[in-house]
Amino acid sequence: MCLVSFLPLTMALSNSSWRLLHPSFFLMGIPGLEESQHWIALPLCALYLLAVMGNVSIIFIIWTDSSLHQPMYLFLAMLSGIDLVLASSTAPKTLAVLLVHAHEIGYTVCLIQMFFIHAFSSMESGVLVAMALDRYVAICHPLHHSTILHPGIIGSIGMAVLVRGLVLLLPFPILLQRLVFCRATIIGHAYCEHMAVVKLACSETTVNRAYGLAVALLVVGVDVVAIGISYGLILQTVLKVPGGEARLKAFSTCGSHICVILIFYIPGMFSFLTHRFGHHVPHHVHILLATLYLLVPPALNPLVYGVKTQQIRQRVIRVFSLKGQI
Repeated sequence: MCLVSFLPLTMALSNSSWRLLHPSFFLMGIPGLEESQHWIALPLCALYLLAVMGNVSIIFIIWTDSSLHQPMYLFLAMLSGIDLVLASSTAPKTLAVLLVHAHEIGYTVCLIQMFFIHAFSSMESGVLVAMALDRYVAICHPLHHSTILHPGIIGSIGMAVLVRGLVLLLPFPILLQRLVFCRATIIGHAYCEHMAVVKLACSETTVNRAYGLAVALLVVGVDVVAIGISYGLILQTVLKVPGGEARLKAFSTCGSHICVILIFYIPGMFSFLTHRFGHHVPHHVHILLATLYLLVPPALNPLVYGVKTQQIRQRVIRVFSLKGQI
């Protein structure tokens, strides 16, 4: 279906005098690439399946192996659970739009999807901060690691991450409830993204825009600073360690976490900046990046930890070895 086919519908709806408080929305998918959407859906589907299988495997391995009930792996299990929700809140509807043209999404369903996407993105950022804290304690205070990060503290950190995500992002759907939509409710996106919905409203949206920007800057700003401080202290400690081999071993324990941080923050910040300030970036490029941002980290995180973390790698090899013997 080409983009031209959407124009009569858009003009008809825009010219009408309707004022909708609770409309349904029409997800276009990837505007400008309508002829290629079936092919684009294939790698997205592969990424989603990889995300589901990888993160379920990580959670299962950590859950069933008591030797992995340590802070690093418990935080990794939290990350995998968040990645499962994040990918599953986006991919099924996106694939339905691209493959079978199931473009319509109800108002309430759209708000729920938007809340899950943004809330769990915030939670993932929070877990990355917790993992940086774990690496700091393990390297800078190794003798007190189990005392400082005992199970009670880990549970409290996990609850704080959950509550922060829910409290900060709950106003998103609440503030959207006050908006009035009086023109075509066609979203030029593959899923319900906050700013894409806000731009459709014909009522005042200053509060929505300001709060969305404030939350993004607060979450990313605070978390990136916290991670930067943790790794600054780690670097300071490691450089004091005598012997190159000891330093390399200390750095290697942080390698997988640094890779995950880069995979999560770089595409996310690029997507955020282009959505608000990148007016010269082609729209289909932004939509593709925004969609990949929600699928690539959940798909790659289990691979990164599976390859770089010896304990996880050994458990995976053991599981497949047992299956091979059967």
